[in-house]
Amino acid sequence: MQMNRHSSYLRSLPWTLASLALMASCASIGNPSGGPRDEDPPRFVRANPAPGSVNVKRDRIEIEFDEIVNVKDAFSKVVVSPTSKSTPRVSSLGRKVTVQFNDTLIPNTTYTIDFANSIEDNNESNKLQGFTYTFSTGPQIDTLQVSGMVLSADGLEPQQGMIVGLHSNLSDTAFATIPLERIAKTDDRGRFTIMGIAPGTYRIYALADVDNDYKRANPEEAMAFYDFTISPTAERIEATDTVFDLLTGAVDTVLTRQRTRFLPNDILLRSFESDFKSQFLQKYERVDSTRVRLIFNAPSDSLPRLDFVDIDGYKDWNVLERTEHNDTLTYWMLPPSLVATDSLRLAVTYLRADSAQRLVSGTDTLRFFTNRPKAAKKEKKKSKKEEEADTVPPKIPPLGMKVLTSSTHEVYNPLLLEFDTPLQRLDTAAFHLETMIDSLWTPVAKEWRPQRPDSLNPRMLKIEYPWELGAEYRLTVDSLAGTGIYGLMTDPLEHKFKVKGEDEYCALIFNITNFSDSVPAFAELVSTSDAPVRREPVIDGTVTFRYLAPGKYYARIFEDFNGDGRYTTGDFDSLRQPDAVYYYPKVVNIKKNWEKTESWNVFETAIDLMKPDAIKKNKPEADKRDRNRKKENGDEYDDEEEEVFDPTRNPFDPNDRRRRNGSNRNLRGNGNAVARSR
Repeated sequence: MQMNRHSSYLRSLPWTLASLALMASCASIGNPSGGPRDEDPPRFVRANPAPGSVNVKRDRIEIEFDEIVNVKDAFSKVVVSPTSKSTPRVSSLGRKVTVQFNDTLIPNTTYTIDFANSIEDNNESNKLQGFTYTFSTGPQIDTLQVSGMVLSADGLEPQQGMIVGLHSNLSDTAFATIPLERIAKTDDRGRFTIMGIAPGTYRIYALADVDNDYKRANPEEAMAFYDFTISPTAERIEATDTVFDLLTGAVDTVLTRQRTRFLPNDILLRSFESDFKSQFLQKYERVDSTRVRLIFNAPSDSLPRLDFVDIDGYKDWNVLERTEHNDTLTYWMLPPSLVATDSLRLAVTYLRADSAQRLVSGTDTLRFFTNRPKAAKKEKKKSKKEEEADTVPPKIPPLGMKVLTSSTHEVYNPLLLEFDTPLQRLDTAAFHLETMIDSLWTPVAKEWRPQRPDSLNPRMLKIEYPWELGAEYRLTVDSLAGTGIYGLMTDPLEHKFKVKGEDEYCALIFNITNFSDSVPAFAELVSTSDAPVRREPVIDGTVTFRYLAPGKYYARIFEDFNGDGRYTTGDFDSLRQPDAVYYYPKVVNIKKNWEKTESWNVFETAIDLMKPDAIKKNKPEADKRDRNRKKENGDEYDDEEEEVFDPTRNPFDPNDRRRRNGSNRNLRGNGNAVARSR
C-alpha cells in the first residue's frame, strides 16, 4: 500500500510540474493577492476550567481562542456577576484571555463573566459579540435569565453602558445601601441580559454607576426602577429556523427544534435623572461696576442673604434680576458710592450640600473687583480753542432700549423690549401701537399696554396683542418714556414689523388613537435635532399645531401624570416614575399653506422602534462585517442581520452565536404593555 501510494505520486509528478510551468508562463506579473479580508471574529477553543464547570475553587480563569486576541476597554465593558469589592483583572496574551479574581469566590454561587464586545482579533479587530463564560463554586449552575431594554424616559434613547442588576432584598432602601447582586451591562442598543440567576423573587434596577459601587449612593446618578417584582422562569418552546438558498434566495429548508425561553424577556426600564443636584456656589463675579452675579449649581427655593464686610449703613442697596429657579442671581447696586468702589467684600449666606448631601446653612466671604480702564497718558498742552471746547459738558448718554424681535413677526409671539438697566420709572402713555390701513398708520382698535412679563427680570417689557395675519404694525416710543435706576432716560424709538401671512404658515393635526384619556397628555413637535419646537395639550384625542413654519417635524406625546403641562422626571425616594413619552414613528413634511392631518395609533409601533433613527443620538455601533459588506457591495445595512448575544442560547457553548430573532421580538411585541403598566 505504501509503495503503491508513492509510485502513484511519482507517476503524477511530471504532469504536475508541467502544469505548474504552464500556469507560471500564463500568469501576469504583479503583486500576489493577500486573499479575502478576514471578517470572522475569534472563536472559542477551550477554557480552564471548562465553561459550565461546577465546584470551582481556583481564582484564575484562562480562556483560549483560535487566533491572537486583544481585550479592549475591559474595565468598562467586561462585567463579572456577582459583584465583588475588588474588580477582577482581565488581560490578554497571545490566544489567551485571563481573568484573575482578587477576592475570595463566594461559595455555592454561579459566576458569569460577560465580555460584551471587548474581545477582538489582533489583525482586523473583528469583535466577538456577546461572549459570556459561566462557572459555579457549588455543585450546580443557576441557569435562569432575565432580559430587556433600558431607554431614556424623556427621549426613548437607548441607554448604552448602564448597569442593570437584581436584588433579592425587596426593601426599597436596598438599592441605595447594598450593592446589586447579579448584574449585566446594556449594549449599544440599550439591551441587557442578566444570567446565572437562581429561582426566587427579585427587584430589578438600572444605574449609571459613576462611582462603580453598584448601588445608588449618589443621588445624581441616572437610574431606573421597575414597579413590580419579577420571578424568573424558563420554558421549552418549539422554534422554527428557515434556511435560504444562497443563489436564488428561495426557502431551502425549514427546521423545527426545541429551545429554552427565559422569562421575563421584555422588561422595559425607563431611565431618568432626578431633580436633585448637589447645591454649591459655582461662580461669582462682578460683571461691571454696577452689578455682581452669583451662579449656583442647582435650583433653590430660597434666596441667599448678602451682607457687606467692613461697610455699614447700606439697606435696600440693590435691584435683583434672577432666573426662575434662583440659580443665577444678578444684583444691580443702587448707591453711587458702591458703584464707585473698586473692591467689595460680601458675606453670602446660603443653603449648600454637606458631605451627606443635606442642605445646611453656610457663609462664604467673597471679594468682588472692578477692572476699570487705565488712565490716559498725559497729553500735550492744549490750545485755547481746545480748552474752551472742554468746558462744554459732555452729552449724557441715553438709557439703552431695544426690540428683541425682527421686522418679520410670528403671529403667536408678543413683542419684547429690553433695557440696559432695570427701570425705575415707566410712562406707558408714551408707547404707541399703530397698524397700516389704506396706506395710513392708524392706532390699533383693541386695548393694549406694555407690561412687565414677570418679577424675575426688571429690564424687560412685553406687549401682547392679537396680531392679524399679514398686517403691518408700527411701535413708537416717545423720548423720556423710561428712566433707569441710574437716572438715564430713553431716547425715542420706532420699530416697524409685519406679521407673517396665512400663506406662510401651515398646520398639523394629529388624531390620536389607542391611547388612554384617563391621564392628561400633551404633545410636542421636535426638530430634526430632537429639540422641542411647539407644545400643545391633547384634547379629546386630538392635538392641533397652528401657525407652523414649513419644514420637517417629528412628534412625541407625554402622559402628564401630575397635569402640570410639562415633563416631570422621576423620583425614587417617593417611587414616582417619570412621565411616559411615546414618539410618532415617521417624519412629517409640511409645505406652506397646508393643513395636514395624521392618524397616530400610539402603540401600533413597539416602543423601542418608535423613535425615528434620524433623530436618535445614541446610535448603535454597526457590525464591522456588515460595514465592510456595505462598503464593498453597496448594500444597505440591515439592523436585523447584526450578530448579537441571544439570551436563549446555551450558556455553556461560547461558540453558539445564533442571531437574536426570537427574544428581541418578544421585547418589541410586549414592551408597550410593560411601558404602560405603572
